[in-house]
Amino acid sequence: MALRENTALLLREMRLERGLSQEGLAKASGIDRTFISGVERNRRNITLDTLDRLLAALGVDSHRFLCLLADREKTKGSR
Repeated sequence: MALRENTALLLREMRLERGLSQEGLAKASGIDRTFISGVERNRRNITLDTLDRLLAALGVDSHRFLCLLADREKTKGSR
């Protein structure tokens, strides 16, 4: 569960760093805003295809995202 939670938190942080609303990310990615909200609140399980679309809309390389996620997993672990 920590992996999904950390993915949700990291996606939200990246979205906010870029000054995007959920609506803005939804338009850029073609993913419904309510789904993005559910992902960020750790209520929805995300597929790799959806993650790829969100990362593309955020302008984040998947390798960089996975490295940041791995670092988060090491330091925060499960809650």
